[in-house]
Amino acid sequence: MCGRAYDCKSRNRIQRAMNFAGKTAIVTGASRGIGLSIAERLVAEGARVMITARNQDALEAAVARLGGPAVARAVAGKVDDVNHQAETVAAAVEAFGSVDLLVNNTGINPVYGPMVELELGAARKIFEVNCLAALSWVQHAYQAWMHDHGGAVVNIASHSAVQPASGVGFYGASKAMLIAITKSLALELGPSIRVNAVAPAVVKTAFAAALYEDDEEQMAATYPLKRLGEPGDVAAAVAYLLSDDAAWVTGHLLLVDGGMTIGGPQ
Repeated sequence: MCGRAYDCKSRNRIQRAMNFAGKTAIVTGASRGIGLSIAERLVAEGARVMITARNQDALEAAVARLGGPAVARAVAGKVDDVNHQAETVAAAVEAFGSVDLLVNNTGINPVYGPMVELELGAARKIFEVNCLAALSWVQHAYQAWMHDHGGAVVNIASHSAVQPASGVGFYGASKAMLIAITKSLALELGPSIRVNAVAPAVVKTAFAAALYEDDEEQMAATYPLKRLGEPGDVAAAVAYLLSDDAAWVTGHLLLVDGGMTIGGPQ
């Protein structure tokens, strides 16, 4: 029971702040939106973070927002560039001494429309970024640190991987493959490394703005919880799966969708 000196909420905040003390996380695509929110949550719970994105200026602003170089560093580059991946992992080990946690957040969807009309070059790029790059990041983290020390990985998938959505079919297919990769890695890398995935529905970010900005209220009304997601909703789920609270959870897909998947077609 909670004593009179502090209430239960205060105690829980103190405990939560220690979840990742002494641990280092790499979060891809973390200069804004969901990725930055994940990085903020991990830092708030004691982690040091290495963040990546393509834009150096945006990364520098994110590092400042996260608390500066004592807790956050950044490496700019393309997420599917293996040299960038190797450089980032090496920089994390050099700066903070480990790579305990990995969040594959970056995803792209440069096209919208029927898959039967999809330009195959665009499809290949979606696959390379959303699937192959995520696998490669895990390989680098595994070789540099997790093989000997263990760790936890969370891949950001999408509700469209489990409930097809019009116009984004191949994006959903790529995220379905990411879920399959997640489960296979969990099987291969246990017991010392856990690998899970989070599948958000529409979250209010610049990436998803085209889906909701014309009529957010109407879209939100189709969700059982009657609102769209916020980046912090996804960050909370990721933090749980990375933490020891999820020590007996691996190969799992956690839907973070406001009930949309059970609420009928969008």
